[in-house]
Amino acid sequence: MGIDVQLRNVHCRLSELLAARNMTVVQLSELVDVSVVNLSVLKNDRAKAIRFSTLVAICQALDCEIGELLVLR
Repeated sequence: MGIDVQLRNVHCRLSELLAARNMTVVQLSELVDVSVVNLSVLKNDRAKAIRFSTLVAICQALDCEIGELLVLR
């Protein structure tokens, strides 16, 4: 199985977590110091990589675990 196929199996639940917290991508961007564009790429499952520091910052801002943010389909 190629890497592109494997990446499609990773789903980012950022939209769901933001909605549950009544937070926007813009608000999250300000909290974690990551651009809205980069968060949108992640939110729309178009990201091919994420830095651990970004992952930790997002999880801290959303008060969630990594496994709540990223799941396998």
